Amino acid sequence: MMKLEDFGALIKANTHFDDVATDMQKLHDQIGCRRLIDQQIASADSIAANIEEGFGRSRSKEYAQFLVYSRGSVQETRGRYGRMKHWLPKKDSLARQALCDEIIKILSATIKTLRVK
Repeated sequence: MMKLEDFGALIKANTHFDDVATDMQKLHDQIGCRRLIDQQIASADSIAANIEEGFGRSRSKEYAQFLVYSRGSVQETRGRYGRMKHWLPKKDSLARQALCDEIIKILSATIKTLRVK
């Protein structure tokens, strides 16, 4: 069985969380961004947290469901990056969205595999 720390989606999710933390720190003093910052950090954290929680489940069906939750959080984080274009450099927003797309692809493939078992 694969080790959790070797799972590509988790590795990328942790990198993404670090990027989100860095980006949101830059927006700390922007008027009207406090709620967006809090939501972005929470949804980015939820990506990795759901992967980790699901991995601890004993059945493939349960693990797959937590990966679905994680994928939803990735989609939320990705979408918010699009809306935060007013405050973040375009190249950074696009890079973060591209990393989200990579995570979504890994999660989708893994969910499909787990559901076949």
